[in-house]
Amino acid sequence: MKIKLDENLPARLIEALAKLGHDVDSVPQEALSGQPDTRVWDASQEAQRFLITQDLDFSDLRRFAPGTHKGILLVRLSNPSRQRLIDRIQGIFSTEAVEDWKECFVVLTDRKVRIHRKS
Repeated sequence: MKIKLDENLPARLIEALAKLGHDVDSVPQEALSGQPDTRVWDASQEAQRFLITQDLDFSDLRRFAPGTHKGILLVRLSNPSRQRLIDRIQGIFSTEAVEDWKECFVVLTDRKVRIHRKS
């Protein structure tokens, strides 16, 4: 899967997800840190990448309706320390069929994965 990590996620996830076979880049690698969300979104979609973020600006299902983009994983942990983020995201990418998440809006919490698919 082609993935773009938002700037609010640990850089160590790049290597962790790459070891699982994913093609990963990040907002900081592309000098997009501090840029408006619209620029990050446009870069993600132009590169046809699945965006992983904690940014609630990407949480509107009406604006980011499944089937209208390459996919979003919105991470919402109660204690989003760097290590907890790495463990949870790496763990879910190790156990779930994430390739099936293309064009989906996915919410990852401490206990659940909610997948919103194109209707």
